[in-house]
Amino acid sequence: MTLPVALAGNDVIGQAKTGTGKTLGFGLPLLDRVTVAADVEAGRATPEQLTDAPQALVVVPTRELCQQVTNDLLTAGKVRNVRVAAIYGGRAYEPQVEALKKGVDVVVGTPGRLLDLAGQRKLSLKAVRTLVLDEADEMLDLGFLPDVEKIMGMLPVKRQTMLFSATMPGAVISLARRYMSQPTHIRATAPDDEGATVANTTQFVFRAHSLDKPEMVARILQAEGRGLAMIFCRTKRTAADVAEQLEKRGFASGAVHGDLGQGAREQALRAFRNGKVDVLVCTDVAARGIDVEGVTHVINYQSPEDEKTYLHRIGRTGRAGASGTAITLVDWDDVPRWQLINKALDLSFGDPEETYSTSAHLYELLKIPAGTKGVLPRAERTRAGLDAEEVEDLGETGGRGRRGRGQEARPERAERAERPARTPRKRRRTRAGEAVSPQDSPAAAGTGTAEHEDTEAVRTPRRRRRIRSGAPATAPADGPAQVLAEVPAQSAAPAAPAAPALAEEAPAAPRRTRTRTRKAVAEVPVAEVPAPATPAEAPADAETAAPKTPRRRTRKAVAEALVAEVPAPATPAEAPAEAGTAAPRTPRRRTRKAAAQAPTTEAADA
Repeated sequence: MTLPVALAGNDVIGQAKTGTGKTLGFGLPLLDRVTVAADVEAGRATPEQLTDAPQALVVVPTRELCQQVTNDLLTAGKVRNVRVAAIYGGRAYEPQVEALKKGVDVVVGTPGRLLDLAGQRKLSLKAVRTLVLDEADEMLDLGFLPDVEKIMGMLPVKRQTMLFSATMPGAVISLARRYMSQPTHIRATAPDDEGATVANTTQFVFRAHSLDKPEMVARILQAEGRGLAMIFCRTKRTAADVAEQLEKRGFASGAVHGDLGQGAREQALRAFRNGKVDVLVCTDVAARGIDVEGVTHVINYQSPEDEKTYLHRIGRTGRAGASGTAITLVDWDDVPRWQLINKALDLSFGDPEETYSTSAHLYELLKIPAGTKGVLPRAERTRAGLDAEEVEDLGETGGRGRRGRGQEARPERAERAERPARTPRKRRRTRAGEAVSPQDSPAAAGTGTAEHEDTEAVRTPRRRRRIRSGAPATAPADGPAQVLAEVPAQSAAPAAPAAPALAEEAPAAPRRTRTRTRKAVAEVPVAEVPAPATPAEAPADAETAAPKTPRRRTRKAVAEALVAEVPAPATPAEAPAEAGTAAPRTPRRRTRKAAAQAPTTEAADA
């Protein structure tokens, strides 16, 4: 029904039940409108019509469906050698970008990665003549609608648009008409197939307790004639837990849900297709469009959200004319939700029968052999299992930091883990009035920073010092906070002229601090200087003897200490040098209040 309308270039809204071949319903017209090299050789096209840019775009909601549609289109276009590329997240960018550079005819992708590559100018959509939205009701839902609108804004205005899905609510059709030009709505149903569900799918609905569900599922999976089975859960955590429990019970099971990396998801689906795993536990990411041959049973471990989800779930079995069995386990809390689904689909399961794993009617309806327990006998464990399927290295870019079973860690994560931890910064706090020794203070000592780091592995303090004038004072080698100066009695009289100058220079004006109140700096007594100093030399000596306290970045100011140490037999040449080193620099303590301490000088008798 679809092919004549679509091949004519008209817009189409196609609606049919699951398993009726919608992929080729849009795939064949799409491949026919693509111009390839075989058309030039056959004389149906000119060389000028050939291009390496995509000529057709198919947008799908899930990565698994993207892979499946790509394989179907490759199979259908193999004779004409049509180039088809799959663009979806979870894989490395480089192979996809290289494929686009070499040239493609049809692009099948998910909205997120398509927008990403189009934003990087790696994907050009200017030559697209056909747009297909597979599972259109999902694509035009509130979650995908903004991305789909952005993609449509990049396409040429004159194009063919086709929408296909098993469920097409009226609101979605009204929304779709905004992006289409006089579309033809085709709804394909068999004359003898009434209702929304497929007639050759037998449905069972049981009211089950949540604690008894694992045992029930284990016994249902041992029913007669069971082939491959898919179990649908509502949450990712439940899917992972059910897959683990079934594996412990002896079943070859795999899981597909959003918390797994793309490599683990593809590994499980590939093992399911190859028969190495016969039970696939998944969320609704695998409910749309997945076509696996040989699926005989679909089990709804948890009640679906709405009737559309229910139809897509049970549509994984009974495909292409085959028969299947759909079983739904409804918890007591989900009975109201199920009754709404039952009413919308006009089913006859409004009041599900209370059922347990030991109920006789469960064995009778599902043809479970008598005496079956919840553990698969060892003689029947013939499947190779999930570990027999290799994990493909996809160069994953995401995965939200999670890894699936058998998936290797990302190399950059391992590299980060091998880096040594950073040494924590140690703040050096000293008491007020105490000086830092040269070996502890690289700034005061001038050298010795490397030795200090090697011995104690402490972060080097900042070398930047803000001082008022002159050079910063250094502490004596022995590092005392206060030094008593011994002044001979006979040298007191000649040193009188130098004392006033020293006293005037020593107490510097209080510096401006970032505090609410200012503390006055205590005046420091001045020691007497020996007699040999001449009047001309006294001012110079006084300037060198009064060191300037470096400005420190602290909240409060502390007192300045100036102590002159003059030995008794000091010569006139030695007195200035000793006076300059006698005043240690007092380190500032990082406290909220400043402690003004003034060192005292005592003159010893000769």
